[in-house]
Amino acid sequence: MERGLYIAASGMLAEMARQDQLANDLANASTPGYKADRVSQRSFGDLLLGDTAGGNTVGPLGQGAAIDKEETDLRPQAMRDTGQPLDLAIQGEGWFGVRTAQGVRYTRNGAFTADARGNLVDQLGNQVLGTGNQPVQVTKDGTIDPSKVAVFNVRNPVKQGDSYFTGQAGGTATGQVKAGSLEGSGVDPARAMVDLMASMRAMEAAQRAITTIDSTLQQTATQVGGLNG
Repeated sequence: MERGLYIAASGMLAEMARQDQLANDLANASTPGYKADRVSQRSFGDLLLGDTAGGNTVGPLGQGAAIDKEETDLRPQAMRDTGQPLDLAIQGEGWFGVRTAQGVRYTRNGAFTADARGNLVDQLGNQVLGTGNQPVQVTKDGTIDPSKVAVFNVRNPVKQGDSYFTGQAGGTATGQVKAGSLEGSGVDPARAMVDLMASMRAMEAAQRAITTIDSTLQQTATQVGGLNG
């Protein structure tokens, strides 16, 4: 019966991780160029139960659940026109390059602006890279030439937070930069809410299982302790 506590607890831990991922996705449902995550679970190996008296097979018993892997959906999303000349989106495959204090990072979030020197920067003030890894200059009329913005082909991109990714840049990206538009978020709020509700129900079921097992163990200890020797 104690094994049941561990099985239920492992399910709760897996659902907690899943809820964190879903909550983060929902918080970025309106973030331009955001890439949603997908979490999959797996079960630990089953134990084969048998009858100790007769040796007959009773059946398998699972040992709990765990997060198997977390993947990011990198597919390009639909673009929306904003009318802002410094809002950029990439049609097709590719990434914007941004020079940060930790090195070059890559992003699909093209909500850019201009700094005091007239350079194109992101919302955190980091320079957007142009052709030749040079800064992109904003003209006096507040526009830029989209062809001056570099588009990188990034292999094995990994999330780093703040819409940034790391990865190996190489080759030629096929995407084209479009001004006055932003790529939409990769989050489907309706789907994320349904998944979150399902995860909460699964956690509640595990909680009830733990409560039931704990109550049964308490009654067993009380009854056994009350038996006359």
